[in-house]
Amino acid sequence: MIAVVKGEEELYARTEHLFMSATEVWCAAADLSTFAASRRTQEQLGGYRAKRVRKIYRPSLLLDHAASAHLDEVVRLGAEVRISADEINETIVLDRRVVILAGDRTAGDRAYSVLTAQETVQGVVSLFDAAWRGATDLAVYDARVAELRTLAPRILDMLASGCKDETAARSLGLGLRTYRRRVAELMDALGATSRFQAGVRAGELGLL
Repeated sequence: MIAVVKGEEELYARTEHLFMSATEVWCAAADLSTFAASRRTQEQLGGYRAKRVRKIYRPSLLLDHAASAHLDEVVRLGAEVRISADEINETIVLDRRVVILAGDRTAGDRAYSVLTAQETVQGVVSLFDAAWRGATDLAVYDARVAELRTLAPRILDMLASGCKDETAARSLGLGLRTYRRRVAELMDALGATSRFQAGVRAGELGLL
C-alpha cells in the first residue's frame, strides 16, 4: 500500500503512533531540514536510547560548525551516524515495516509517500543497507574535514571574489598545491562538480 500525504501536519498525524511504537528507526537525509528534525521526532516520541537509530547524512553538513555539533549530540544520545558522499533523498524506515519517502516541496507543502507494501519496503531496506555499508562513520569522516571546516568560509569567500588561486593561497597562508587540494575537498564535500556549483550549494546551505 502507498499513501501520499501533503504537509508535515498530516504526516505527523498519520505516523505519530508508528514512531511511538518503533524500536528501530533509520533515516537518510541530505541536510537537517527534515520532517524528523522539524518535529524533533526522536526526542519527543520515545528518545534515541529507547530505539536503535541509524542516520545517514551528506558530508556538507560537517562544514557547518552548528550542524556538526548537532550530529555529535545525536551520537551522544545513542544514535549511529554515518556520512555518505552519494546523493540522498530524505527517507525514514520504521522497524523495516514502514517507509516514508519525502517528495518535492511545492506551494509550501511537501508531499510524503508512506509505503507499507512488504515487497516495496524490502527494496528500500536493501538500498538503505547498501548505503549504510558504503558510508563512513561520523567520527572518522569528521576527523578528515576538521581543518577544512575551519578553512571553508574563507575559501568560499576567495572563490566568490574570483581571485586567482595564487592570491587566495597566499592570503590563507597555504601553498598553492595545498590550497587547490582544499578547494577540491570542499567541492567533494558539497557534492559540486565545479567551483561555481560549490558556491551555489554553499549558499543553499547557509555557509556563505
